[in-house]
Amino acid sequence: MLALKAENISKQYRLGQVGTGTVSHDLNRFWHKVRGKEDPYLQIGDANDRATKSDSEYVWSLRDINFEIQQGDAVGIIGRNGAGKSTLLKLLSKVTKPTTGKIYTNGRIASLLEVGTGFHPEMTGRENVFLNGAILGMTRKEISRKFDEIVDFSGVERYIDTPVKRYSSGMYVRLAFAVAAHLESEILIVDEVLAVGDADFQKKCLGKMGDVTKGEGRTILFVSHNMAAVSALCNKGIYLKNGLIHSQGDMSQITINYLSTDTEFLTYITDFQNHKIDNTIFQPKEFGIVDENDSRIANYVRNDGNTFIKFKFDLNELHDDFNFGIAVYDIHDQVLFWSFNTDVAPIERISLKLGENTVLLQFPKHLLNEGEYVIHLMASRHYKFWIYEPNVNAPKVKLKIQGGLSDSEKWIEKRTGILAPIIEYHSING
Repeated sequence: MLALKAENISKQYRLGQVGTGTVSHDLNRFWHKVRGKEDPYLQIGDANDRATKSDSEYVWSLRDINFEIQQGDAVGIIGRNGAGKSTLLKLLSKVTKPTTGKIYTNGRIASLLEVGTGFHPEMTGRENVFLNGAILGMTRKEISRKFDEIVDFSGVERYIDTPVKRYSSGMYVRLAFAVAAHLESEILIVDEVLAVGDADFQKKCLGKMGDVTKGEGRTILFVSHNMAAVSALCNKGIYLKNGLIHSQGDMSQITINYLSTDTEFLTYITDFQNHKIDNTIFQPKEFGIVDENDSRIANYVRNDGNTFIKFKFDLNELHDDFNFGIAVYDIHDQVLFWSFNTDVAPIERISLKLGENTVLLQFPKHLLNEGEYVIHLMASRHYKFWIYEPNVNAPKVKLKIQGGLSDSEKWIEKRTGILAPIIEYHSING
């Protein structure tokens, strides 16, 4: 049974304005509409790339989106920042209307787009459960029947009669998610607000969303940058790029399409314009993969070769708690390990200085299997704040391993699993 259908939907905004922004433009648009003419403000930008490139004050957030979602599907919506993911969810949730096209829904929709959407800060958690449930179209009887389950899941029972303005952001999102997930809507739409919660609660939320689709047969649309979570939860995927659907279909294949076509994944970075961050401590200048001759790697490395991660950066302040290093992820965005320069004893740590520093990290031989991996640059003040955080704002390079798995004539192909270590065997026979 069809749960959702998008038919040629597009969304256009005028920069800095609501609507078209002027009475004359509004009247002109209305006059064209009553005469059956095309909206004069839809023809903007270059015909080959109207979704992203234009000197016009009008911009497209989404263009010509078409898809069908069946009841019980768990659909992951992925894409880089600015691809139109959140806009699409707002259209499907009827928070805003599409500029063109139609959306067909079959059943009630519960959406969790922002932390505390539909919550009143002066009201208690208990009152907000009923308020939010009513906004989602539930009856008081339905809410009362699920109330204890909602509160238990959220873990805020001790504070349920406290005004939510005193809640932390984590408590806010836990209660908001609990309401949306437990009330009996046929379609649940979730933006990546779960990042606010702690790791245990995120796992709990993913488990609940899995129960909603697999056990209860409800439909879920889930936006996330966490490819491991999306792959585990969703059976279908939609990959948005520059406001257009790049591909859709099986979630595992869509994930691979996204990670393999993302132009941000280079082997060496010298331009950090897309990774600017307001900090007075650390400014990266180069980051990437080099060989033992300090030559940049253009394609792949062997598992038995000497491979290095090179850091070149400016330090404008010296702090004892400053860390930098790498986080290594597989192609499905599952973290494999982190490494920091402060992992060793203080006496063994490299010396850093004010100004330019160049550091080489030797990547372990015979650790990972053949395949593609993504290496994130990390930097932080230890347990104080992130400068570059993995899967949030970290610059990334791609590492491809091919060949050199073993000296044995018996193992020349890719091994089973993520790791491919060579482990010594010792005989203790007499």
